Amino acid sequence: MLGHAIPDIPRLYTAIAEWLSCGLFVLLLGPKINKVKMTVFGILYLVLLVAFMELTATITILLWIPCMLIAFFSIASFIWYCNKISFYESIFYAVMAFSVAECIASLEWQIANYFYQDIEKMPLWFEIVAIIMIYGSALLGIWKLLRPRITDKHITIEKKDWIISVFICVMVFGFSNLSFIGVASGSPGQYFREIAYTRTFVDIAGVAMLYAHFLSCRNNMVHRELIAVQNALDIQYKQYKQSRESIDIINMKHHDLKHQIAVLRGLNDSEQRSAFLDRMEADIKAYELQNKTGNSVLDTLLTGKSMYCGKHGITLTVVADGKLLDFMDAMDICSIFGNALDNAIESVLKTEEKEKRLIHVTVSQVKSFVMIRIENYFEGDLRVHDGDFLTTKEDEKSHGYGIKSIKYTAARYDGVVSINAENNWFELKILIPYNP
Repeated sequence: MLGHAIPDIPRLYTAIAEWLSCGLFVLLLGPKINKVKMTVFGILYLVLLVAFMELTATITILLWIPCMLIAFFSIASFIWYCNKISFYESIFYAVMAFSVAECIASLEWQIANYFYQDIEKMPLWFEIVAIIMIYGSALLGIWKLLRPRITDKHITIEKKDWIISVFICVMVFGFSNLSFIGVASGSPGQYFREIAYTRTFVDIAGVAMLYAHFLSCRNNMVHRELIAVQNALDIQYKQYKQSRESIDIINMKHHDLKHQIAVLRGLNDSEQRSAFLDRMEADIKAYELQNKTGNSVLDTLLTGKSMYCGKHGITLTVVADGKLLDFMDAMDICSIFGNALDNAIESVLKTEEKEKRLIHVTVSQVKSFVMIRIENYFEGDLRVHDGDFLTTKEDEKSHGYGIKSIKYTAARYDGVVSINAENNWFELKILIPYNP
């Protein structure tokens, strides 16, 4: 039995299904190569896939599984090349693409043979129409189902996620092809009945299970992000409270110094000492004037960050009307400005030349919006995915939530966040409807 040729869906149909399904997931994930290159590579891949399928049309069962593995890894490689995603992600989405291809190919072949049980009498026009209608409608349905769930958020695929997806695919593929056992000795009609009903319904169930697993991965990631964002909010709020306590102590010392200077001025002393006291008083007045935006929460946060910047040779300039933020919760102000300034400080500290360690903060009203703009000088490359600034730290799972936290907070006030990086300047701009 192992030497018999495998009766199956026409290999050309399988190749077309795999190519279309692969292209569907490439488009869903958002290709990272230009359209011309993707088109040329896509056509070349179709030609090679069709040639491979036709050349292996008469293989034995012993060689069938290796050929299926080659076809699967060609899909994974195509997705990886076009979308520039990780190994785990390419395997995960290749499993889905491969399973969808198997499902729509078997579904089309079952429906076609329902009308023409004698395949030799099936006209070419009917085959073409059946492929266009069934492949097209199935892939369109999957597009509608997955597009809002893939494009709205970059899903991080972990090792266990793709292992589970591969396990589901192997089990489903094995069960759907159990009908090959003993089929070679049966009549064509018997083969069509077995393969049509067994394979199609098992493949549909497999696609449903993979979709449920995909939703589970997405929900788990959203849950992890919410926890991380909440932790980021808590950290910024704790930093604010610590800054508040530190500034209260400084204010008390500042108050004491003013009285001490007043007493010293009443003493008969040299002109040099008087000049020294003048400088001390000027410094105190400068302290009194800095970071007085009109919002106590923002003042406290900016003062704490200013002190840190001063110790590390960073120039922080602030032009802000803090009263515009009075309608916002204190914790939300801490989240936006704390995370944004932490990112900016971390970025400029990588610059060796201290005169280039520049950070600008602006809060102003633009028509019916509050505009928050935080800019900083940077050197090196920044990674951006779907408008998100990705962390450059090695432990991506534990970092990179600063921008996500800012976006989450801005969204609570129906605000939008935009990121721009060019000419060595990074700009974070937030627009929030003004609700005084």
